[in-house]
Amino acid sequence: MFVSDLWQDYELIDASRGERLERFGKYVLIRPDPKVLWESEKSDRRWNAPDARYLRANTGGGRWEIKKVPENWEITYHGARFLIHPMNFKHTGIFPEQAANWDYLRARLKTRPGARVLNLFAYTGAASIAAAAEGAQVVHVDAARGMVARAKENLALSGLGDRPVRFLVDDCEKFVRRELRRGSRYDAIVMDPPSFGRGPGGETWKIETALYDFLTLTLQLLCEKPLCVLVNTYSDGITPQSLDTLVKTATRKLAGFTETGELALPITSSGLYLPCGVTSRFQGE
Repeated sequence: MFVSDLWQDYELIDASRGERLERFGKYVLIRPDPKVLWESEKSDRRWNAPDARYLRANTGGGRWEIKKVPENWEITYHGARFLIHPMNFKHTGIFPEQAANWDYLRARLKTRPGARVLNLFAYTGAASIAAAAEGAQVVHVDAARGMVARAKENLALSGLGDRPVRFLVDDCEKFVRRELRRGSRYDAIVMDPPSFGRGPGGETWKIETALYDFLTLTLQLLCEKPLCVLVNTYSDGITPQSLDTLVKTATRKLAGFTETGELALPITSSGLYLPCGVTSRFQGE
């Protein structure tokens, strides 16, 4: 289990019956989470007076009930700054549980100044910022133009706007294939592919059937002595053991080792942990 327990600007206050009570900076939100299968005592008064709450609709999707939050606000983590913005599908623009991966990536990059990092399905850029903070040359790729724009804002907010980060709005597989033809190589690769998606030409992506082929393709971009590869998923169809076996199989010809586990957030009220996706880390020798 990889626990993200070094936050100051974020806190998972409590979790009960399919919902999280969370603090982002000074604002408290309630968001649905299907992994919260238990019931807490809900003794924290903020359950009754959140600043915003995401309400599920019976027909799917949902909406934010905004009470006292601005359109955007900032939180920090180890010097990085992120814009928080309540968005569709309960998103806020950051996945706090990923902090354990950001810390791991920074630790690896400290051993190789100027390393080249490829961040695929890169969302709002937290991993790109972590890499840039260590002096890495970063290529940030995501198919959503709005998320890439937010990543650029986060990089600038973090005081790293002058770092060598290349932002691309592109289909990740098509980009990887072009990079292979160009002979590009990377010291580290990070990816967080979606469970399901459609490409611009109507192509269907289903992670359970597409991930292995995509990973083996992308691994061809690694340099001779890679630092690491991080593969993350939030798909309920992929267990820690299945991801571990997939990554170990894909990297079997590389020198190094793999460790896999659930990402988790500590719950302040109980001292227990909320599972939040699965990460596999291949570390080169």
